[in-house]
Amino acid sequence: MAKPNYSFEKRQRDLAKKAKKEEKRLRKAGSAATTEGAENPEPAAPPPATEEVKTPA
Repeated sequence: MAKPNYSFEKRQRDLAKKAKKEEKRLRKAGSAATTEGAENPEPAAPPPATEEVKTPA
């Protein structure tokens, strides 16, 4: 009977865990980018400067 290759099994588990973690990271980064872009797509320009002239009433 063949002997189990524990090193191979461990390596496969580690690779699966790493892939899952990376996928989760990309999902989080993607959702953060979409929400950030939706909230403020481009910086707002400051309002034009206007001088108010107050007349005595």
